Amino acid sequence: MEDQLHATPSSTVPLFEVAELHPAPSSLIIEGGDYPQVQSFADVRNILFVESSKIWSIATPIAFNIWCNYGINSFTNIFAGHIGDIELSAVAIALSVVANFSFGFLLGMASALETLCGQAFGAGQIDLLGIYMQRSWIILFAACFALLPLYLYATPLLKLLGQEPGIADLAGEFTMQVMPQMFSLAINFPTQKFLQAQSKVGVLAWIGFAAFVGHIIIIFLFVNVFKWGTTGAAVAYDISAWLVALAQLIYVVGWCKDGWSGLSWLAFKDLWSFAKLSIASAVMLCLEIWYFMMIIVLTGHLEDPVIAVGSLSIWYVQG
Repeated sequence: MEDQLHATPSSTVPLFEVAELHPAPSSLIIEGGDYPQVQSFADVRNILFVESSKIWSIATPIAFNIWCNYGINSFTNIFAGHIGDIELSAVAIALSVVANFSFGFLLGMASALETLCGQAFGAGQIDLLGIYMQRSWIILFAACFALLPLYLYATPLLKLLGQEPGIADLAGEFTMQVMPQMFSLAINFPTQKFLQAQSKVGVLAWIGFAAFVGHIIIIFLFVNVFKWGTTGAAVAYDISAWLVALAQLIYVVGWCKDGWSGLSWLAFKDLWSFAKLSIASAVMLCLEIWYFMMIIVLTGHLEDPVIAVGSLSIWYVQG
């Protein structure tokens, strides 16, 4: 490789001169697929600029999409606080403990798709991306049904963990109302990883932003205008979650013809091997996400749990 670089005329030209002749960042790459030989600090600076630009062009839309998703959770807590103190604490418990438990587990399982889709895309086997995504749909939907008891029996579980009965009752009711949101994640996360593997991240940012703005409008109508209380907040939460999932799915089916070739029976092949990889991935991620869940649970043991849980949820929203 080094001999090839020295044999190439462009390798003897300082990098900043190459950049002046060819302003496009991609022109800094020579025929061998590498950068020209570094000869000065300016060379390092230009290479750093090019690589940083590539990273930020992908990372920024992803980060913005995550921010919008957290914004939906945050504004659900904020509007619950407009209803009452107990309602704020109950919604905070439901979202931060029960819903966050399933969120972390499903996101971790879908994260296995990052490795598989990245390898398939790098190998040029684009058609496998759709197969892997469908396989992840199947496994995540099965995981959702396995997590249903956590939603259905949230009230007795929260009381068993020592939560104040009034908060536990309302939190259990709210938790059952947001069960549709959990199933939306079974579509949302795999399609998200499918698009990220192909660097089609701009659409994720736009969908996340549209859902975030739409959620604020919907929850304002349901809570402040129609006075539906926590039920209105739950319905708005479900609608926003499914809008994100369906919008991503529509984009995949309509505009990702290379990776999506339709439903396939191959998605049912090697399900157990895929499930083991997904569970292992979930365990690694869940340990971090469930950390905050345990803080909320322990806060419920304080002397005034209504104020304590509500205050902590507000801190979490601001953070």
